[in-house]
Amino acid sequence: MSELRFVYVTYIRTTRERLWDALTSPEFSRQYWWGREVESDFVVGSPIRYTYDDGAELDIAGTILAADPPERLSYTFADPGYRERDERPSRVTFLVEEAKDFDGVVKLTVTHDDFVPGSPSLEGVSQGWPDILASLKTLLETGLPLPYA
Repeated sequence: MSELRFVYVTYIRTTRERLWDALTSPEFSRQYWWGREVESDFVVGSPIRYTYDDGAELDIAGTILAADPPERLSYTFADPGYRERDERPSRVTFLVEEAKDFDGVVKLTVTHDDFVPGSPSLEGVSQGWPDILASLKTLLETGLPLPYA
C-alpha cells in the first residue's frame, strides 16, 4: 500500500531567512494565504493556529513538532471539522534548502502526510497547497501575492 501524502517542491528567488519569515509571520501569511494569519511562538509543543476575520474564525490548528530556523518547520494540521469525519490531525513539514544549481534561490519542499486512509483531507490539501505556495512564491519574488477571486 502506498503512503498517503502530498509533496510539493518549488524554487523561490529569495533567502532562507526571508522564506522562514514568510512561513512564520502573520503579516506575511495574511498576504499570500488570503487573510489567514499564522499564530505561534514556534517552540516545539506549542500550538499553531491559522485564523481569519481578524482572529474571529479558526481555519487550521495544530501543534509545533519541529522548528529549526531557517531550515525546517513541522506541525500537526487539523481543520475544525476533523473529528466529525473520524480523522486525526495530519502533519505538514516545510524543508527550506539552498538551491544547488541556482544562485540566490531556495528550494522549498512541502510534505503533508499522516492522513487517515480514505481521508477527504488529503484531496483538500492537494488542491489547496499549490495555490497557497504559488501565492507565497509570487509574493516573495514580486512583492505581490496572487489575486484571490
